[in-house]
Formats: sequence, structure tokens, C-alpha cells
Amino acid sequence: MRLFVDNLTNIDFSYLCPKRGLVGETWLANVELAGELDEQGMICDFGIVKKILRNWLEHRIDHCLLVPANSPEVKTDTQGNQQLASLQFDNSSIEVSAPTEAITLIDVAEVTPESVADWCAAQMKKEFGSTVAQVKLSFTTEHIESPYYHYSHGLKKHGGDCQRIAHGHRSKLLIWRNDALCMDAIQRWASSWKDIYIATEEDLIANDGKSYTFEYTSSQGFFRLKLPKTSCYMIKTDSTVEFIAQHLANETARHYPGDRIRVKAFEGIGKGAIAEALNH
Repeated sequence: MRLFVDNLTNIDFSYLCPKRGLVGETWLANVELAGELDEQGMICDFGIVKKILRNWLEHRIDHCLLVPANSPEVKTDTQGNQQLASLQFDNSSIEVSAPTEAITLIDVAEVTPESVADWCAAQMKKEFGSTVAQVKLSFTTEHIESPYYHYSHGLKKHGGDCQRIAHGHRSKLLIWRNDALCMDAIQRWASSWKDIYIATEEDLIANDGKSYTFEYTSSQGFFRLKLPKTSCYMIKTDSTVEFIAQHLANETARHYPGDRIRVKAFEGIGKGAIAEALNH
């Protein structure tokens, strides 16, 4: 007998990829549990299933940086409460230091929906009783017909997990020019922000001509990130979705002088901010 929960929750995170660098991502989680029926005629109560799995994913995957610990391009180290990880990428390197709860080491060579699902399922099995014989997890992405982008960021002023310096999203973008959807503008931003790190200028502590290094201390601890300049887009404000939407609106308005611009910027699935601009 199998129990299933489709679209259990969605998770927003970033991961290290030898081919793409630092990648922001959003997945939908689906789960199946196999086992014997208990005295209630259940494998496990749905309320318990949702609570256990959502809490586990929230603490281990959501708003974390996933590191494929078995990749030959990756090196990791632990120094006290700090987790260090580095990736050889694009004739340079990506280096990150963060509190241990902000980085999840996955025992795989490459982060994919399948590899992470198998790893998570093996860990989750320990959270259930004897009636659950198997946990099967799958991750899917939101179907987006228009161009979209992957971005990573960190919000040092945030009181929750968004303060982590390398977490991210797979995000839809809609832009209207004089009330008509402007596919040219959407495609231009989606292309230029492919696998981008949206950084705040005041967090920059070093620029060696090839790489940027960002650093800050927030309520969860010390965060540091070094990555190629080509992977970064710098803005003057914090990188909340509200500021991102306004930045997109302002810059798009400069491209179309005299036109009314309206931007609907998503942060993952089904949430985000709306901003408008008009450049005279």
C-alpha cells in the first residue's frame, strides 16, 4: 500500500554546479510512503506526514546552499560552527563560508532533482515509525511558459533564513510596456540574469579584477562569498524582491523613454512584488 501527497511544499535554495556555478533554484516536492496499515487503517496520518516532511525540508534544504560533496571539483571543511565549501568554476573558483545550518552537504557528485530526492528520502525514513517501510520523494519545477531566470542572493537584515548569503530562486518575470506584455524586455532580463548572483554594493569587501568577495555578519552568524564577477549583478539596495522589482522597472523604463513600465517579479512560486516606472 502507498500513501501520496502531491505538491507537498516548495523549496527555494541555491546549489553549486561545476557547469553553471552558483545556481538559484525552486522545486516542488511530492512524496509517496509505502508500508503496512496500522490499527487505524492508515500507513501514517496525513497531518503527521505533512508536518514531518515539511519541517525536515525547511531545515535541511529550504534557503540553504546545497553542496555536492562527492564532486571532484568541490572541497569542503568545517571550522567550529562554520562550514566552508569551494568549487572550481569558469577558470576561477566559488568560495563560501557560512554557519553550518546554512550549508547542506549532499553525498552526491551532482545536484539534480533525482539525486537530491534519493538522498533526502534516505534521511527522512528515519523520521517515521515501523509502519512506514519506504519513503519516495520527487522534485519537479513549475511550468513557466514565458522566459525566466535563476538568481541567488542574501539578505543580511532579514530576521529569518533569507539572511543566508547564498540561497536562491527559479523565478518567473512579467513586464508590461504601456499595458502590453513586452516579451523583448522579459527575454533580455532572463538572458542577462541567467544563473546570476544579485549583490548589494555595501556588502562588497574585495575586487581583484576577476572576482568579487562579499561579507557580512547577521543574526545567524558570519557569511562570506567569493565568486567570478561575470556571475554577479550589483545593485545599490538590498536584494529583496521589492527592490529587485523596482530596479527592473527603473532600468526597463530607461530603455523605453516615455513609456509606462510595470514589472511583476516573482520570488520562486506564486509570490513576489509589483513595481512601476516612467522615465521622462
